[in-house]
Amino acid sequence: MKVGFVSLGCSKNLIDTEMAIGLFKKNNFKIVNDVEEAEIIVINTCGFIESAKEEAINTILEMAEYKKKGKCKYLIAMGCLVQRYMKELKKAIPEVDLFISIDEYKDFWNKINELIYANNKSNNICNDLDYKDRVISTGDKTAYLKIAEGCSNRCTYCAIPYIRGPYVSRPMEDILEEAKKLSSMGIKELIIIAQDTTRYGEDIYGKSMLSELLDKLCNIDGFKWIRFLYTYPECITDELIETVKRNDKICNYFDIPVQHISDSVLKRMNRKSTGKQIEDLIIKIRREIPDVILRTSLIVGFPGETEEDFNKLYNFVKKGYFGKLGVFTYSKEDGTPAAKLKEQVHHNTKKKRYNQIMGIAKEISNENLKSCIGNTYDVLIENITFDNKFYIGRSYMDIPETDGTIIIKNTKNNMVGKFINCRITRSKKL
Repeated sequence: MKVGFVSLGCSKNLIDTEMAIGLFKKNNFKIVNDVEEAEIIVINTCGFIESAKEEAINTILEMAEYKKKGKCKYLIAMGCLVQRYMKELKKAIPEVDLFISIDEYKDFWNKINELIYANNKSNNICNDLDYKDRVISTGDKTAYLKIAEGCSNRCTYCAIPYIRGPYVSRPMEDILEEAKKLSSMGIKELIIIAQDTTRYGEDIYGKSMLSELLDKLCNIDGFKWIRFLYTYPECITDELIETVKRNDKICNYFDIPVQHISDSVLKRMNRKSTGKQIEDLIIKIRREIPDVILRTSLIVGFPGETEEDFNKLYNFVKKGYFGKLGVFTYSKEDGTPAAKLKEQVHHNTKKKRYNQIMGIAKEISNENLKSCIGNTYDVLIENITFDNKFYIGRSYMDIPETDGTIIIKNTKNNMVGKFINCRITRSKKL
């Protein structure tokens, strides 16, 4: 049977999708990219914030149309939304033949067997989702490497601990084994992810082992770029900064979701850093690694955020520390402590504050892009335009899907998947 996948949400969710693809392939199913051709459609859902939930439900309903009018015989939903709202989804969307929660991933293939095979017969090879089965879906040069599951930080706005459970690190030997396999496949860019990469190893080894892990990954032949994302400011140590400085393979790129700068808001969020500690850290990183790219994410409209709190955040962003910046309006999530807080901020106020931050962020970004003109960078060519006139690539300054791209005139054939030296001649205003 032909199986099509739709993966929603973050890169951590994508790895679960890749493992599911691998499990279907090991059991001799054919994977197709076009859901119109699929006899089985699997949707890996996101349930992080309200907009993600809406997207997931709309996608399920859209795929359900292929059951009515197309070749699809079985519709399967898995992932975070299913973990949070299994009972409600079963009642609301009967078109779905099987819901698989995250807690059921260890029994994944039994669930598939029960759905598809009347007598529970199949050429089953393994039952649970396994990193060894992953089918990389991000091209033949870039891959994500997940080093931990869950989160134990308990930020008051975040539902992840309730969906994914507490923080659980993968043993280092397992991670290194997977990394070597990725290198042998020709992967050149390795992107390290977890809900909080800086806490890697604390539950197994009694201390953060991210720096040691990065050093060992750098010793694996084949990788040109190694990145790590989702770093919490209180856990970025001098050792980690030094690790980035001394390893040429590690991109000078820090992803630090600070969320806010006002101490009163940070306290209500149950964040562990103060505004001063955050700013001091950023200044230190920029001093130690002058060409560093800093990315952050912010939340506006958190319960109790006053005009004074917001102005502190606005003025902080205005300083231009961050080359990349994303903003979310606060989303009231079921079961989180923040949902019970008084002084919920009005939607219109949240939207206004969002627009203000994004406005100044765009101005800063445009100035940063202008400053790149005349500079030369190594660029990974990822694609080519439909008319074959231009290549599309990224430098160390950009992560896939989220950041920007570099457009290069096509003067040589067969450059996709290669690194080239590229001089920036102009920038496009955001």
